[in-house]
Formats: sequence, structure tokens, C-alpha cells
Amino acid sequence: MISVETILREAVAYDSPDVNRINHFLKVYSFAKMIGEGEQLSRKEQYILEIAAVLHDIGILESERKYGSCDGKYQEIEGPVIAKEMLERLDVENEVVERVCFLIGHHHTYDQVDGPDYQILIEADFFVNAYEGEMDIQTMRNVYERIFRTTTGKILFEKMYFQNG
Repeated sequence: MISVETILREAVAYDSPDVNRINHFLKVYSFAKMIGEGEQLSRKEQYILEIAAVLHDIGILESERKYGSCDGKYQEIEGPVIAKEMLERLDVENEVVERVCFLIGHHHTYDQVDGPDYQILIEADFFVNAYEGEMDIQTMRNVYERIFRTTTGKILFEKMYFQNG
């Protein structure tokens, strides 16, 4: 089994020298890892989740090149193709590749969640987007109510964003 660290290095190389994108996926990966462990995912689910978190935005460069936009719908189109190529080159098991690509291809689609890995990826991305996008408190509350489902994610979000408000 290829290590997540190897995939992290590949993703850094892919997005280099864009330090903002690299920092974004590293933060999403950290939240996904923490939430997945808190929710006690199986080892395989955790592995899939962590890889998907690292690669979730890998379609941005191609989206910008093809469509002049990094909109989520374009990321969902372009990301799985790039991720699949990378993961197959690294000899990642086909079942893992397929699930990771599915998650990447749906990480901006919030009404089709079909498993804890999908839910946690969405939550982890929102943690980072809330901070990076400087969301106001009302938007954060709306996102929290609409999107967050995991116990671990809810507790972390409350502690981070609602303790003093």
C-alpha cells in the first residue's frame, strides 16, 4: 500500500509553486484525518479519505486552463481524471482509486452524500474555506446547520468558530 505521505509529496510537486493551494490541501487533509479518526472510520475508509482530502482540488489548474475558472463544477469534472492518472502511476489499488475519484468528482455536491468519507471530506473542506474565505458568523452558522453531520466535525467547528460568538 502506497503511503499517504508519498501522495502528499506528489500533490505538492503537482501544485508547486502555488503555496496557497498547497497550504489549502494540507489543511483539508489535517481536518479530514482528525475528523475521520474521531469518527472511528475503518482503516480503509480512513486511507481513502486522506488521499481524497490531499487531492480534492487537483482539478483546479486544468479547470482554469480549460474554462478560465476554478468553479467547483469544473473541479469535479477535471479532478478525477488527473487523480486517477496519478494514483494509477503510483500503483494504488483500483478500488481505492475509484472511490477517491468519486469523492473528488463530488466534493462540491452536498446532496448526494453516500458515506462517512464523503461527509467528512465536505466538512474538512468547509473548515478551511470558512477561514480562508473569511466567512461572516451568520454564513458559518448556516453552513454548520446545513452541512455538518459528524459529531467530531460539529464539536470542532463549534470550538473553533462559535466559542466567543
